[in-house]
Amino acid sequence: MNSHFKKEIDRLKKKILTQCAVVEENLSRAVVAMSENDVDAAKEVINNDVVIDQNEIEIEEECLKLLALYQPVATDLRYVIVCLKVNNDLERIGDLSCNIAECAMALTKTENLDLDLNGLDFTKMMEITQKMLNHALDSLVRNDTLLALNVIKRDDEVDKLNSSNHDKVSELIQKKPEQTPFYIYQLSVSKQLERIADIATNICEDVMYMATGNIVRHAGANLPS
Repeated sequence: MNSHFKKEIDRLKKKILTQCAVVEENLSRAVVAMSENDVDAAKEVINNDVVIDQNEIEIEEECLKLLALYQPVATDLRYVIVCLKVNNDLERIGDLSCNIAECAMALTKTENLDLDLNGLDFTKMMEITQKMLNHALDSLVRNDTLLALNVIKRDDEVDKLNSSNHDKVSELIQKKPEQTPFYIYQLSVSKQLERIADIATNICEDVMYMATGNIVRHAGANLPS
């Protein structure tokens, strides 16, 4: 690796790290906005999305420049390709965090007296999703395939919680149709969290590709142990 290319790779790494931190913090704020009915936190999430979008453009331009000017191969090529893909994934997580924040803001305006929650609780789902994203980004930074694999294996937990939430919301709407707007917002948040967990899984699959050269998407039970 020549010195110019190394400097460009180091610059790309710093930009990716910055984007990881911003996206992770924005998801944390969205969770706070939802769980604590915090309108200010929700507004901050939405405002910060502009920063995430701008970072995404800059990182994509850096990756394309590296590919065009240096034509990297092997490990270096895989790293730049993964940065391109993860960059897009991070921007999507930023958008999904905004969706959660918007739901949180809408819920503060919903008439929700005498609600029947019947076990509808997103606390566990939020905790698992946040941890999956945190570990996914750690695995990217540390090139840690074992951590990445552990994240991939947790995705089923979030899928099951999302499915359970769908069933519960369907029952609750039938019992109290006048509270349908409240329950629909809750269901939307569940779906956003499930999508974020899916994207965290995608990031980890790309980390494993970057480290080993093996594509593990759709591997299912054939994932390495």
